[in-house]
Formats: sequence, C-alpha cells, structure tokens
Amino acid sequence: MHGVTDDIMAAMLLLNLAVLGTSRLTFCITLVAAQGALVGLLPLVSSSGVTLRTLILAGVAITLKGIVFPRLLSSAMRGADVRREVEPYVGWGFSLLLGLALLGISFWLGAKLPLPPAAPESAFVVPGAICTILIGLLVIVSRKKAVTQVVGYLVLENGIAAFGLAVVPDVPLLVELGLLLDVFVAVFVMAIIIYHISREFDHIDADRLSALKG
Repeated sequence: MHGVTDDIMAAMLLLNLAVLGTSRLTFCITLVAAQGALVGLLPLVSSSGVTLRTLILAGVAITLKGIVFPRLLSSAMRGADVRREVEPYVGWGFSLLLGLALLGISFWLGAKLPLPPAAPESAFVVPGAICTILIGLLVIVSRKKAVTQVVGYLVLENGIAAFGLAVVPDVPLLVELGLLLDVFVAVFVMAIIIYHISREFDHIDADRLSALKG
C-alpha cells in the first residue's frame, strides 16, 4: 500500500503547484476538488486497510471535499461574478518558486519530525502533507480574492487531513467526522460571507476591505 500512498501524495503535490500557477478560479476549484478526492482515498490505503470505518470515512471525505465544498465555492464565485485572480500580492512565477522552496523545506522537516510507530514507512506522506499545509497558507496570504483565499484554506485543511489519515489512521471515526463537519460549516459560512461582501461592495478583494476602517 505504500506505493499507492506515495502516488496519491505525489499527485497532491502536483496539484499544489498547479493551484499556485493558475489565475482561473474555476480551475482552482477543480484542482482543490481533485485534491480532496485524493485525500479521501488515503484511509483505504492506510495500514488499517479496507474496513467499514475506512469506507465510511473515505465516502464522507470524498463527498464533502470532492463535491460539496467545490460546489459551495462555485456558487459563491458565480454570486460574486468573478472569474480570475487578476493581481495577486505574489506573482504566478514567484509563487511557483516559493512552492518549490516550500517543497524542499517540507522534505527537510519530514526527515526531522519524530513520528508514531503506526506511521507508514512512506517517502512522501509526511513531506507531502507538510508541503500542502504550507502551500495552503501561501495561497491564503498571497491572493486578494476571497474565493481564492478559501481555496487556500481548503488546501491547508487537505494537508492536515492527509497527515492525520495517513500518519495516525487509528483516530476514532467520530473525531474524524466531527472535524469534517467543522470544515463544512466553515466553508459554508465563508461562501455566505463572500456573497454578501460582493453584494454590498461590488468586489471581493480582501485588501480593499481596509476602506471600512474608521
């Protein structure tokens, strides 16, 4: 199963770089949906194997991360009438360079990080999860559009979920489902906020909200 896990994490890393290199919000949402579906597959290839617990967890994760969250974001994007991230704080080329740098840092951290005995002996799981978390943070702080920032939040959460599902597969099912429910509520609220920001101010540029001060 380690080979399949490595393949999944390698695909997630490629999707991370693709998110950093595109300005099209629809494509970003598609990428994060694919990444969420890959995260949902991790319980099935963990050391626990295919059980009722991992099937339920995989089904819920794929449904929420691969279908529900992207649809909420797509609906918010249509409501805000925005299609592209035009002027990010960090340009596309430099974003990719930062992504590659974060990838190198992630492999260095993965080699230093002490892991529990149940952690898989995989070359990509820990570095891939750490890199996904860091790139999610990079997207959040380097993009102006609220929709893209929510995409960054989902990438960040995918990294956290990948780390938990692959490295600590024996976490109780109710805990995992509770975390997914929390993420669902957060994304739902963000989508509502994006819609109302767009309706009131005719834009969803986060930096321009500073005009509301004083």
